Parts: sequence; structure tokens; C-alpha cells
Amino acid sequence: ASGTVFGLLGPNGAGKTTMIKLLTGLTDMTEGDATAAGFNVRRDPMHVKQRIGWVASEVILDDDFSAWENLWLQSKLQSLPNWKDRAGDLLEYFGLKDRRKDRVKTFSTGMRKKLEIALALLHQPEVVFMDEPTIGLDANTRRMLWDLITGVNKEFGITVLLTSHYIEEADALCDQISIIDHGKIVASGTPTALKARVQSDFVELETSEAVDEAQLRSIPGVSEVRSQGKAWILRVSAAEEVLPKIFSTLKTEAIRRINVEKPSLETVFLDITGKRIDQAGADVPDYRKFYATMRRARQ
Repeated sequence: ASGTVFGLLGPNGAGKTTMIKLLTGLTDMTEGDATAAGFNVRRDPMHVKQRIGWVASEVILDDDFSAWENLWLQSKLQSLPNWKDRAGDLLEYFGLKDRRKDRVKTFSTGMRKKLEIALALLHQPEVVFMDEPTIGLDANTRRMLWDLITGVNKEFGITVLLTSHYIEEADALCDQISIIDHGKIVASGTPTALKARVQSDFVELETSEAVDEAQLRSIPGVSEVRSQGKAWILRVSAAEEVLPKIFSTLKTEAIRRINVEKPSLETVFLDITGKRIDQAGADVPDYRKFYATMRRARQ
């Protein structure tokens, strides 16, 4: 929806970057249709590209250029005749005005990320795509970026489509979330609505001795048992009531680790896919190549 922060949540390799490539027109669709910024991606790709911004997971700037020179370069790539006032306003908004003449190589990670977002906003897009924008950042910088994303959405009225595999990030930032797994949307809704669909708790159990699955299923209050590597995932009616029964059924000394998950986006993902969001790995996309292609496409 217009003016919202929309989250695409899923593990690495789930298809988030592929979906963004489709929505930005960088990958041809083999079937179906998609709309971005009010235009059909297949029939009106140039109209789409003129109305969208892009922030990659890696900060990709010209280190030998100043902040101002990076904005100038972006204006040339996008053929923006009247860009200087907009660039000045963005530098001031992101607290970079006093550093506008400094080379980017002297900037902190947070400052570089701010400048990257400023570049994405230079042509006044209606929608900004942010692909894993906080990956690899420390906790403080990540929180700072969360504030920036919220600010961009509220202050500029821009729709933000955010991809992430961080549960807490999607929960904190997004008005609407779609969960993606193996290239398919498996659930959508507000964070509150998604969490409400899970009426159970989950208990993750790891033991030092072999445990019979039937023994776990026989415990009162356990409705489902799944094997997850060396651990067992138990779906239970109420963890507070079932935990004592688990301890009485199994040898206490045999329990190496036990963890309780209350309804959350993590348990929603676990409930739908049968695995945790951080248990699917994939190669990290080559964002530098992707971003260069994006810039060429805008010309």
C-alpha cells in the first residue's frame, strides 16, 4: 500500500532478491504480471524505473568522490537537470551537510549508509526498495538505520519495500509483511495479525541421549513433534503447563538445552515452513554487479 513500510521476510535463498529484480524490471518475467509505483513492470519498465529508488545491502559509493560528487554522479546517471537544491536538502536531512566536500573513504559505515539512501531519494521516487539494508551492521548502526527508514517513510511519504531475514527488524519497521520461502509467498498480514494466527507455544529441546519420537508425542499438551537436526521442536498448548511434563517424562540430566518460543514472527515462520528463518543458507548475491546494472538501466 502507498506510504507504508512493506516487509519481505525470509531466509537467505528464499527468493527475496529475485522478487526485487522482477519488480524493478531487471529480470524478465516468464509468466504473470507485476505492478510497481502504479505501472506495469512488463509493459512500462521505464516508467517504473523513473519512480523507484534502490538501496543495496552493501554500501556502494565512489570512495574517492566527496558526498557532493557522488550526488552529482547520480544526477548525471538519472539525467536530473535541477538536482542541487534537492541534494542540499538531503545532505542536511541526513546530517551530512558539513561533510559534503569530504571524500567518502573518510566516512563511517553509518554515514556511508545515509549517503546511499540520499542517492536513492535524489530523483524523488515514490517507492524505495531496500534489500537487506542492515546486513553486516553492528547493533547501534542498525538501530540508527531503522530510525532513518522510518523517517524516510514518514517525512517524505515514500513507500518502502524492505527485504530482511532479521525477525526483529521486520517486526519493528513494517506495517505489512509477506513471508517468502522457496520463491513463494506463504503468508501475509500485519505483524500483529501474523502472530495471532499461531495459538501455540514452541519448545526446542536438545538431549544428550537418544529420544523416541513417540515418547515425545505421548506427553500431554504436545500436539506436534518435528526433528530439527540434533534438536526436537515441540508444538505445545501452553509451555508453562507442558514443561513440567517434559521434565517428568525425560531424564532431567539428559536434557542438554531447552528453549521456549512464545508467538512471534519467528514462530509464525516455524509454524508455516517447519524450520527457523536462520537455518536456510545461500550464497550472498553479487550486489555490486546488481547495483551497476540498476544504474545503467536508469539511463
